[in-house]
Amino acid sequence: MENKVTVRDLVSTLDMRISYGEEFADRLITSSEVSRPGLVLTGYNDLYPQERIQLIGRTEMSYLDTKTSAERLQIFATLCKEETPAIIISRDLAVPQELAQVAVAQGIPVLQARSKTSRVLANLTNYLEGKLAERFSKHGVFVEVFGMGVLLVGGSGVGKSETALELIQRGHRLIADDRVELFMIDELTLIGEAPEILQNLLEIRGLGIIDVMSLYGVSAIRRSKRLELIIELVLDDGKTEYDRLGSQREFEQIFEVNVPKIRIPVKTGRNLAVIIESAAMNYRANQMGYDATETFNKKLDQLIMANREG
Repeated sequence: MENKVTVRDLVSTLDMRISYGEEFADRLITSSEVSRPGLVLTGYNDLYPQERIQLIGRTEMSYLDTKTSAERLQIFATLCKEETPAIIISRDLAVPQELAQVAVAQGIPVLQARSKTSRVLANLTNYLEGKLAERFSKHGVFVEVFGMGVLLVGGSGVGKSETALELIQRGHRLIADDRVELFMIDELTLIGEAPEILQNLLEIRGLGIIDVMSLYGVSAIRRSKRLELIIELVLDDGKTEYDRLGSQREFEQIFEVNVPKIRIPVKTGRNLAVIIESAAMNYRANQMGYDATETFNKKLDQLIMANREG
């Protein structure tokens, strides 16, 4: 799926406005990287990334103030290329008339942002990385349990949505039901969120679709979350052997990220919500350095040694 972001999307989401070139607000942004064109302003443009948004702050503006109007026209002619999606001025600094003239002639919108340059840069990068990242759609139910992003997967009818509903009633939060869109924000981090059409919705067999936010309030839902653990719910056929000590480590690779995965057998009478809470807490404990399996093995070794010495 190709993701698209326009200048208009930026303005509607982030704290900025279009000062010149409103008619060009539907220009597409294709790169999540943002350029601060200090070197380009001084005349070095051999490696100018013209396909990126160009962000001008107080330092660049101070340099431009030392130039004549004719020199600024020449500088902005170099800066404003056909591929440049937009130029943003931070700190609500005044837009030079020479920039407005050249940018509008090239069909490039000029935006102003109130925040300081570093804040604008961080907000732009985070927003664009999330919107333009390659996405992978996975079947499952994504919930936040004790602050952790847990993806419940398994065959149809195994009880994923029903388990999620009980988790919500126990104070946890729903992120996505049925389909989860996953994308990377760095080499180690996967973020999951619901497709727009499925946000806040949960399907319960026999009951239909329910709106979780309407029934349980805004505290019961979350827009996105880092994926930290995958739990596969498997119907127990009485034949499959499962890990009883927790010593077997399993992972599922999504993009280039290895996500820890555990399997939980499903059978009548098991309280899956409580088990999933315990799994999340146990995983968190492991992350903090405590391993119950290792502790058990040490105690077992000590008991064996004591028996031998006795």
